[in-house]
Amino acid sequence: MGSAGLHKAVAKMRDAGVDEVAVETFAHYYRLLEHGETGMIPESTIEPVDMPALADVKVSDEDAVAALRTTAVIKLNGGLGTSMGMDRAKSLLCVRKGLSFLDVIARQVLHLRTTYDAPLPLLFMNSFRTSADTLDALARYTALPVDGLPLDFLQNKEPKLLLKDLSPVSWPKDPEQEWCPPGHGDLYTALRGSGLLDRLLEQGFERVFVSNSDNLGAVPDPLVAGWFATSGAPFAIEAVRRTPSDRKGGHFAIRKSDGRIILRETAQTLPEDIEALRDLGRHRYCSTNNLWFDLRAMKQALDLRHGILGLPLIRNVKNVDPADKKSPEVVQIETAMGAAIEVFEGSALIEVGRDRFVPVKTTNDLLVLRSDVYDLADGFVLDPTVEEVPYIELDDQYYKVVADFEKRFPEGIPSLRKATSFKVGGDWTFGKGVQVIGAVELEDKGSQRVGADSVLSSGAH
Repeated sequence: MGSAGLHKAVAKMRDAGVDEVAVETFAHYYRLLEHGETGMIPESTIEPVDMPALADVKVSDEDAVAALRTTAVIKLNGGLGTSMGMDRAKSLLCVRKGLSFLDVIARQVLHLRTTYDAPLPLLFMNSFRTSADTLDALARYTALPVDGLPLDFLQNKEPKLLLKDLSPVSWPKDPEQEWCPPGHGDLYTALRGSGLLDRLLEQGFERVFVSNSDNLGAVPDPLVAGWFATSGAPFAIEAVRRTPSDRKGGHFAIRKSDGRIILRETAQTLPEDIEALRDLGRHRYCSTNNLWFDLRAMKQALDLRHGILGLPLIRNVKNVDPADKKSPEVVQIETAMGAAIEVFEGSALIEVGRDRFVPVKTTNDLLVLRSDVYDLADGFVLDPTVEEVPYIELDDQYYKVVADFEKRFPEGIPSLRKATSFKVGGDWTFGKGVQVIGAVELEDKGSQRVGADSVLSSGAH
């Protein structure tokens, strides 16, 4: 099996009952890490990519509906929202009129089932920290489960490794912190290990639509399903044009050596290539993390590779306790599910509108989602009320944590429909019925209050 560190890590995983395919997958990446693999993708090895747009796609109604009827939906739901001060599933967060992410997702799917007479099973990939809370929250939707399929399956877990020697870390004050998820690239391992891949095929499903539970724009739309089904592609990802807010994130490219589409994450970018990564004119498209794959093609690839798809390694260095910067540094071995695009010959990209990419990663995003920038239309689909979403920048010191954020908007979120940007420096509390118009920047003046029905317009300081 290899080094002492790997022996210890594998023994720890087996003692914890981790699926054997996940253990073997971890061992594969451990050996890469041990031999100096960094997962870096130099700028010199790639070139920009272009792609068709969904707006130009023609799919017949019959093909679209037929595709939806043989599609299963998976939501990635392992996140705790720790960056926003949460310790439960982020999808439990209230986002619109008393509804959580989970409420909106469940209602979107139930509406689509009725509208298109489609079984459309909904499966959540939970982590060992989010499963119980998620299933409790979904229990009210008695029509949601599909016969023969569970509502959730578990993402695997793996040991965090000490940076100094790659041995599994010990953290007696909070043993849960000794473990981490292997990134959302674990989706394929978990689907196979749980038996769900085979069960979906046995029940006649042909493809899967996967997205993050914190992206309410990611609806299993029949047009996209029809496009994918008729394209013949084994694997596809929805992409959007990058904006200044995406400058620090990953992007798609073409690998020069074999012409394959790849997804380069920030953690795979060399320091000297960061400027190229941020060049929106060169690398124009980023991933929505909305992806589609053919179930039979995925099964064949996994069987051929003995369950290890071989996604590029992401070496993530963190503290064993993320809240304690003095705790030992550890390596988390991760993979990104979108990186599977390079595994399949004939993979495809499709440019979609920003209405299909409304992620909530920070309270800046949460402010927009709760505001009048979006309506909940028929079928619980997010309907943008503006052509361009305003840029939001809230002071991390006072708004980063959800509890602090909510304390400063006690009577509701300001109207942002006429805003182009809204920057808040310092500690401001907002009354009911506040409107933001144009580009507004509030400066740090100590603890301040914006009164009810105030209008903040360009030039406000």
